[in-house]
Amino acid sequence: MVSTFLGTADVVGTQFFGQPVHGALEITESTMVVIVFGALTYAQIRRNHIRVELFYTRVGPRTQGAMDAFTDLMAILFFGLLFWQASFEALFSLQIDESTFGLIRIPLWPARFVLAAGAGLLIIQLIIDFCYDINRAIAGGERTTTEDVLNREIADAAKFIDKGRD
Repeated sequence: MVSTFLGTADVVGTQFFGQPVHGALEITESTMVVIVFGALTYAQIRRNHIRVELFYTRVGPRTQGAMDAFTDLMAILFFGLLFWQASFEALFSLQIDESTFGLIRIPLWPARFVLAAGAGLLIIQLIIDFCYDINRAIAGGERTTTEDVLNREIADAAKFIDKGRD
């Protein structure tokens, strides 16, 4: 919300008053890290990342578990590399006291640490999901159908609509 209001104020200030909000770009850039990496971990907790349901819902529960475990493993690898590099960047940014250029100097190292922390939290969630999915691939369980996916999406939309009415 802060980024949205700040961006709106910057546009209105620039277009109507000829005076932008100083530091709006720099603050928005830093808050985007929190928004993106917070959302990635939250989406993984809810298992709402995109997958090809056309194939997924047509196979059995063990194959679904194996597909999910493979996906988890690839994501752990990717975000592990991201975490590794982000950690080095964050430490380096702190050492040199990196900040933005412009009228308002905003330190960049907090956003870099948030990026590394967000990647780390996502890795932890992926490891938890990987263990669950390996167990599902070995033991089986309930198969996720297209109807299950649709019902979950409809229920999520209904909760969102009901919150808006309150």
